[in-house]
Amino acid sequence: MQLDAIVQDLLGRQDEIVDRLCAFLRMPSVSTDPAFPEGMRDAQTFLLDWLKHMGLIDVQLLDGGGHPAVYAAWNGAPSKPTILIYGHYDVMPPDPLDEWVSPPFEPTIRDGKLYARGASDVKGPTIIALYAVEAFLRLRGNCPVNIKIFLEGEEESGSASLCEIVRRHGPLLAADGMISADGGRLSPAFPTINVGCRGVVEIECSIRTADKDLHSGRYGGAIRNAAHEMARIIASLHHEDGAIAIPGLLPAPPSVSVDARAETARFPFDDAAFVKDVGGRAHGEHGFSIREQLTLRPALDVNGIWGGYTGLGSKTVIPSTAHAKLSVRTVPGQDPIQVSSALKIHLRAVCPPDVELAIADLVAGSRAFNLPTGHPLVLAAKKVLSEATGQEPVFVRLGSSIPITAMFQEMLGVHTLMFGFALPDEDIHAPNEFFRLASLAEGLSAWSRLLELIGEHTAHEFRSMATAAEKALV
Repeated sequence: MQLDAIVQDLLGRQDEIVDRLCAFLRMPSVSTDPAFPEGMRDAQTFLLDWLKHMGLIDVQLLDGGGHPAVYAAWNGAPSKPTILIYGHYDVMPPDPLDEWVSPPFEPTIRDGKLYARGASDVKGPTIIALYAVEAFLRLRGNCPVNIKIFLEGEEESGSASLCEIVRRHGPLLAADGMISADGGRLSPAFPTINVGCRGVVEIECSIRTADKDLHSGRYGGAIRNAAHEMARIIASLHHEDGAIAIPGLLPAPPSVSVDARAETARFPFDDAAFVKDVGGRAHGEHGFSIREQLTLRPALDVNGIWGGYTGLGSKTVIPSTAHAKLSVRTVPGQDPIQVSSALKIHLRAVCPPDVELAIADLVAGSRAFNLPTGHPLVLAAKKVLSEATGQEPVFVRLGSSIPITAMFQEMLGVHTLMFGFALPDEDIHAPNEFFRLASLAEGLSAWSRLLELIGEHTAHEFRSMATAAEKALV
């Protein structure tokens, strides 16, 4: 069957696809909260049953000690590349519940948008990828390429057991390239291709200045206050202009190439509107545009800080403990271990010697990721998007982190093309998350054409092109 007929079949079945997506969205598969075990199990069963019904083989859960990943394969094209398709079935907690217009796990369509937790991140885009595979198998009896499905269950909780899953099941995951349904589009107006993302390091630091909280009238002015000391520590992290002030953590400006800055400038971006849209105040490293600050330079942020009394009314105490959660978004060339070490050395150096300091790693750090622009996955995506939109795609980097991209590159030698169809304004991780129904048609067509185009290469040709692109990047 010709590709156009497959695409038309998918476009004619959008009501069915929305119904299946809604069934998926009703499952509260929150990985980070132990109060949702049933929702996680229901999502696993939903996917396992569907993948078996599609005709995939080796359908199973891959365990790494935490929430398992869902795996399936189709190996009926022995001379063609093997493509690993990535998504995740877990979602963020729905809190705060009182800010949702409709319940987070009761999918609701309003004005062409499907509202539910996980609709955009990333159940909607994942459904698109799976339906593209399903259509090839149902209508043609085969796929243009060999397929392996890998749907993670811990992406929203730090991918704690992902490394162990890869260690245990590496041979199952061997592939020539990976396409991720996660990592969406940056603009509805013109096509973009994600060719990299920042890495991440996360820690929590705690300090203690006394055995217990103290009365501020009896001890105020004579005993160290943990909240005061934490404030001084936090204030030492940045210079007045917003640049990171930690020795050994901030790369020198020459680490940003002229080509990278030129490519970043191709993406139409309104600095003032970006800040105004969130009611924010611009503040960042001098000498770089906001877009460059977001994608080409590291960022160190306080994600949470607490200590002492924070309830209603007054309680005049001197806090004995204070805590802060910190994260660093890293860029290519930075080693997460070295970054974490530099941050910890700084915290210990600025903490007063008579104050007790404890530092804990929150998640395993992940490196920044680079995808060579000459890679066959990128070339295929570029052609698909150019033909669909009539515009030349812009290569962009993400300011966020998708740990699996760097991890699979390091552990499996697999590069990842992020080919999601979520858009940046869809309130992921926030109340009233939604996914545009119009993105279904765009995604179903694009995924089908992408797989068909990749299948024009033999596995040998694909690998040769990938190797040449990697050498060019170096």
